[in-house]
Amino acid sequence: MAQKDKKTQLMRGTRTCGYGNAKKHRGAGSRGGRGLAGSKKHKWHWVSKNLPGHFGRSGFTRHESTIKRVSFLNIGDLDGLCEVWELEGKVKKAKGVLEVNLSSFGFDKLLGSGKVSGKYTVKVDSCSHRALEKIEALGGKVEVENKAEVVVDAVDLKGGVKEPSVEDSDEPGVSEAGDKVST
Repeated sequence: MAQKDKKTQLMRGTRTCGYGNAKKHRGAGSRGGRGLAGSKKHKWHWVSKNLPGHFGRSGFTRHESTIKRVSFLNIGDLDGLCEVWELEGKVKKAKGVLEVNLSSFGFDKLLGSGKVSGKYTVKVDSCSHRALEKIEALGGKVEVENKAEVVVDAVDLKGGVKEPSVEDSDEPGVSEAGDKVST
């Protein structure tokens, strides 16, 4: 818009700039209050159109003491980081096996996403089952400080423990609990 087309420019020289009586365009009363005043009354239409979700609550905030922040490392990032740490002298190599203490680097958990190419002896607070399998498949070792954190296959996705089935037992027709099962 050109400067000369603006209403304020066009109305220069007139006493009230197009607002009629001088008392009609004075203070916050002419705009229905300052800011969001009247947003639940006479400005409700504007608020509901332009500020959806302004009123009310959604969700909740947990107390900071109940939130545990877990710093994790994917196994695919281990090779690149260990190369850097080895050059800096922070990781020892003994008999072709890199010894890494992830807890000292600030990592709490080792996850199994990605591929790993070297042999590692990893010390960490907790570890996923896939990460454990991948490192042990290459001849490495994982030393978990918190044994309860290792995920076991016997737990299904719903959080319950699987019931022993006939296929899981060593003897045909007998469950692990010792009950006879008819086949």
